[in-house]
Amino acid sequence: MNLDELKIKYDKLQLKYGAKELDSIYNGGKSDNPDICFVFMNPTGRNIASLKTWEGIKSPWIGTKNVWDLFDALDLIDKDIYARIKSMKGSEWTPLFALEVYKNVTEHNFFITNLGKCTQIDARPLKDEVLKKYLNLLYQEIAIVNPKVVILFGNQVSSIVLDKKISVSMNRKVCHIKKIKGKEYKFYPVFYPVGNGRFNIDKSIEDIKWIIKEELEKVK
Repeated sequence: MNLDELKIKYDKLQLKYGAKELDSIYNGGKSDNPDICFVFMNPTGRNIASLKTWEGIKSPWIGTKNVWDLFDALDLIDKDIYARIKSMKGSEWTPLFALEVYKNVTEHNFFITNLGKCTQIDARPLKDEVLKKYLNLLYQEIAIVNPKVVILFGNQVSSIVLDKKISVSMNRKVCHIKKIKGKEYKFYPVFYPVGNGRFNIDKSIEDIKWIIKEELEKVK
């Protein structure tokens, strides 16, 4: 199994659980042993790559602004790229610019994905039962990408991925070990930093900076 083969499975689930007029959003960034794999919840139609007329990569957060504030604060994206993201409307993103952004993500050695790949028209919450349909596929994705650390955003994603009730506020800077395909991976629950969780972005930044320092910088 490779990432392209997983896309076929994601597209089948889009027909079941996503908006029929939109496409799945997959993943993007460093796909070979990155420092960090960031796992968000699920994409929405605000991502212009979900349009069937879009001819570029179908990666998370294309055509959006707010999540890139997080990556800028973490020094995980070049300042000039960030400034261009903030200055343009979502509809102004082009497939070429999306490639440039994700080339920069790759250069900063991280990978972005969602637990659920089923794109919705809006930001309606998905039921656990729907997100769980993607869980084994996410495990396969993580095993293929093989990150040093996995960061899970929000209570719902953290609880489903770790298969236990997780309150992020009670698990700040707490590492959870989970074995996938015979290998142990380090998972950290972190506050969701966008949408309704925007007011928690400072806590997200604080915790991820700590994780980077403890898990990545100290081992170099």
